[in-house]
Amino acid sequence: MSSAVAQTYLTPEEYLAFERKATTKHEYLNGQIVAMSGASFAHNFLTMNVANQLYNQLIGGECQVAASDMRVKATQTGSYFYPDVVVVCGEPRAEDDTFDTLLNSTLIVEILSPSTETYDRGEKFEHYQQIASLKDYLLISQDKVHIEHYCRQGAGWLQTESQGLEEVLPLLSIDCELRLEDVYRRVEVASG
Repeated sequence: MSSAVAQTYLTPEEYLAFERKATTKHEYLNGQIVAMSGASFAHNFLTMNVANQLYNQLIGGECQVAASDMRVKATQTGSYFYPDVVVVCGEPRAEDDTFDTLLNSTLIVEILSPSTETYDRGEKFEHYQQIASLKDYLLISQDKVHIEHYCRQGAGWLQTESQGLEEVLPLLSIDCELRLEDVYRRVEVASG
């Protein structure tokens, strides 16, 4: 969830210096700092449900999961984001020796909200697509049972949708699956 707070252009280095001292989170897009706002109960529960499912399946493997506070850089565009959930496989690569900005995400999950849905589907996804290591991008609705899965297929992205609590979403790039029944556990939403 975000809203622009500055109209002054900052370099990526200036952004990182600012962000590392800030008491709240900000994304960085096209030279602008974008403040991150709070999230609803549903948003938080969905984030933790997804992170928990992935964490439990990835224990002991080469992939790791982080939720909400792991900053990700789209190096080609010079933009920085805080996905709701991110998975990295293999050795995590950081931007510098502070080790707080991930460069090699494998899977990114965003929980949609009314204030961020257009941004998450559009401009943010355009930046995420520039991350060479990214294989999967998930957009999860908090208003109804609905997950959009974008899977990298060569130079393009294949989109599929899951809309029933009985469905299981395979994530082949990380050898996991998401059971929608577990993703939406204790979250009140409309079905389909």
